[in-house]
Amino acid sequence: MFGLVLLIGIPLLFVTGALSYAAYNPGLGALNDQTQDKGALGFYLFDWPTHPYWLYRLTQGVHVTLGVVLVPVLLAKLWSVIPKLFEWLPVRSVAHGLERLSLLMLVGGVIFEFVTGILNIQLYYVFPGSFYTLHFYGAWVFIAAFVVHVCLKLGRMSRALRSRGLAAELRTDLAHTRPEPPDPDGLVPTAPVPPTMTRRGAVGMVGAGSLLLLVVTAGQSIGGWLRGTALLAPHNREPGSGPNGFQINKTAAAVGINPAHVGPGWRLEVHGQGPALVFTREQLLAMPQHAAALPIACVEGWSTPDQHWSGLRLTDLAAMAGNPDAGSVLVESVQPPGPYASVVLRGNQIHDPRSLLALHVNGADLSLDHGYPARIIVPANPGVNNTKWVHRLTFRT
Repeated sequence: MFGLVLLIGIPLLFVTGALSYAAYNPGLGALNDQTQDKGALGFYLFDWPTHPYWLYRLTQGVHVTLGVVLVPVLLAKLWSVIPKLFEWLPVRSVAHGLERLSLLMLVGGVIFEFVTGILNIQLYYVFPGSFYTLHFYGAWVFIAAFVVHVCLKLGRMSRALRSRGLAAELRTDLAHTRPEPPDPDGLVPTAPVPPTMTRRGAVGMVGAGSLLLLVVTAGQSIGGWLRGTALLAPHNREPGSGPNGFQINKTAAAVGINPAHVGPGWRLEVHGQGPALVFTREQLLAMPQHAAALPIACVEGWSTPDQHWSGLRLTDLAAMAGNPDAGSVLVESVQPPGPYASVVLRGNQIHDPRSLLALHVNGADLSLDHGYPARIIVPANPGVNNTKWVHRLTFRT
């Protein structure tokens, strides 16, 4: 039963993780894709869309929430096969050796992926390198071993599930609980002691653990009243109240932004086919303003409700730069150089009418932590790619 749950859940985790990779538009270069030497593993099948605008909020919310919810199932599955992990002799034939190797990759890979994923959503970075690179390669190692393991064990799992009815097992009390019959893998003890828990109790305990983790995690993605129960979410707090009182990833102070970067001397540079254009914030505010209601959704799984942004359309800025059909734009922040201080957006993102260089949110000036004096907001875009403290846009064909 635990294997069946993981057989459904793990492929869904892998697919939503691959979608998160695609959402960064890795084909646009190293600024967007920080996985090194990815080779053929870095393939992606389509340009990330801007419709529906909540797409990344959904896919990444499912990825993170499902990963957390599956932890009790994973632990129960590992507990059930502990004898297999330490059997002797470790290798009895070539076929057995290959199975043992796949098992090592499977168990090591799943522990690595779950542990690094949970540390990432808690913003606890103790990795010997980039989380994205480690998690990316770990996912491919694990999924390869997972596919091999499923091919080897699917028939046996199917026969085991058909051998007895689930409803009957869940109705069996402790007095009538019997051990599993001997099996060729040696997982069943040769002389089992009397049971101390029914199978119903084991399944119920694991299910209750998963349900509890769902309650204390899912609200960071779903929102509404459940946001108050998301106790495991590091972003289950809002920076004050008012128009700017919604979650942030990194504060201005955390990335080294100071008043000199965004004071009266701040200018927006817009580059394209002709001479560079330079604007003060007052000049930008004097131009026609457009609005869009969009959330911020982050790779750690948290997201905000829709916020009401206003500013200049990126497609209008591209036209002003003499490149109305721009295929991409390099967005640069005033923050010191570092990961995601700059990003490249694709043409479909530029030309979506909801894609803005935002100057206001919820009717007020952006706060410094939310990107004052100007930030990017694009539908279905990962939060880290909605660059804050923008000072230069370079539109390219």
